Amino acid sequence: MTTACTVDHPFFARIWPLVAAHEAQAIRKLRRENLTGLSGRVLEVGAGTGTNFALYPPTVQEVVAVEPEPRLAARAQAAAAEAPVPIEVVGQTAEQFGDREPFDAVVCSLVLCSVGEPDAVLRRLYSLLRPGGQLHYLEHVASPGAAGGLQRFVDATFWPRLFGNCHTHRETEQAIVEAGFSVQTSRRELTMPGWLPWPVSELVLGRARRVSSGAAT
Repeated sequence: MTTACTVDHPFFARIWPLVAAHEAQAIRKLRRENLTGLSGRVLEVGAGTGTNFALYPPTVQEVVAVEPEPRLAARAQAAAAEAPVPIEVVGQTAEQFGDREPFDAVVCSLVLCSVGEPDAVLRRLYSLLRPGGQLHYLEHVASPGAAGGLQRFVDATFWPRLFGNCHTHRETEQAIVEAGFSVQTSRRELTMPGWLPWPVSELVLGRARRVSSGAAT
């Protein structure tokens, strides 16, 4: 594992493994769908404890998984050893990640909510893809109406402090488009009943493509 960590979330690093181990089946199903169709070289951003690793299809030749929180990266390294495809865990942020040959796909799963500058991260991911390469994403998304009001309240108070800088009310797909990607498919899913006041119950599952040969600006 390459180490250059700059992220320190001790409380989140303690609770997230428990959350991930008891993840709802609805979210697990969406994770698996998010990885369907992948092949070649894949970059996974914000791998956490390696929850996705066991779900990668055999058509994937290699996964480079970046996770800058050192406690989570250590757990991801252990999960990588049991994965069905070769996985290298790198202890860096997406912005720090060094140049390599272009990737065929990038995977984001519940991570763009927590990065400090999502626009900069998405532009960086765009530059790391080959022309025509895909971004597979499963992300928290800004909800409308009262649910959105709850999201804005928790984002402004306790939620980011407790949950690794997670911001629940982000216009993630808009940021993806503004980074230069062309969204190919997209749908929203509620993972809990609509009447339950939980700010991360709505997720967006989609795929976007790098359409040009130049780097995003």
